[in-house]
Amino acid sequence: MSAHKRLNDEQRLDWLRLIRSENVGPRTFHDLVKYCGGVGAALSALPGLARRGGSARGSRIFSREQAEAELQAAHAAGVEYVTLDEPEYPSRLQAIDDPPPVIAIRGQCDVLARPLIAIVGSRNASAAGVKFAERIARDLGNAGFAVVSGLARGIDAAAHRASLSTGTIAVLAGGHDCIYPAEHVTLVDKLVIAGAAISEMPFAWEPRAHDFPRRNRLISGLSLGVVIVEAARRSGSLITARLAGEQGREVFAVPGSPLDPRSEGTNGLLKQGAIPVTEAADVIAAVEPILGRGFTPVSAQEPLQEPLQEPLKEPLRSSPAEPDVGRAYPSHRIAWAGPRVDR
Repeated sequence: MSAHKRLNDEQRLDWLRLIRSENVGPRTFHDLVKYCGGVGAALSALPGLARRGGSARGSRIFSREQAEAELQAAHAAGVEYVTLDEPEYPSRLQAIDDPPPVIAIRGQCDVLARPLIAIVGSRNASAAGVKFAERIARDLGNAGFAVVSGLARGIDAAAHRASLSTGTIAVLAGGHDCIYPAEHVTLVDKLVIAGAAISEMPFAWEPRAHDFPRRNRLISGLSLGVVIVEAARRSGSLITARLAGEQGREVFAVPGSPLDPRSEGTNGLLKQGAIPVTEAADVIAAVEPILGRGFTPVSAQEPLQEPLQEPLKEPLRSSPAEPDVGRAYPSHRIAWAGPRVDR
């Protein structure tokens, strides 16, 4: 597959049909295209390859009519589909092991070309954690970075809200027509004015538990580095940290009180080699060599002095749809040896 060319309508339909076909995820998509020599050829060969692989009925292929219907519904909602071969596709995401062949973007595509930093953390965040996430997101935005997060309650939402005017990117676990959590529909409407929301899932896909780790690889894949603000010992944010290490991204962690279980995961990351962060300048200094140019935070505030342990009056509850899973994180520069997200 060669980059930096625009696809015509027929080619775009072929890409969408192949990735939406049964048992075809990003890794299988890329293997098929390499084996067959192109997307159209892979689509034509898929039934025969499935039968040779032992499937009695072959593979269910996403029809042209289904693909056209999805594209039309997305276009009506202001969502555009971009393939891996097109210039709008984010270059850092393109470089990961299993980039999504097709991403759906709502908002400003140009924000994806800016230097990106991810900020993620606990859904059941402390008031101090929320305050710090807002501060670092605002300072990074003022310094010229766009902020990436996963639209979850707590730290994610705080990071998005603090960077609405400077540009923020929400990576969705479901489709654009099924924003999760539902109370963040208005937040998405606001952030796409200067930023963007992206998804690799079908337009009307309702997110399920296994879709959140899949989303996390895009959060880290888009970014120069990932800042973990608060994370319990078994936290979805630690999945993002592990994937960031596997992808060669910088991993940052905010120190927290050893008495607060919400900081157990972040403090563990620091012991294992993550870069400590108490202000935006720490992040900027670490990624400057990668960018090859300097950034100076605008009106950077003093770092928080209090430990990140002050509880909210009404703690945010974890969603049953997003799994609370985590493993020991080896190092921010050591590849994760766990199972692949997709096959």
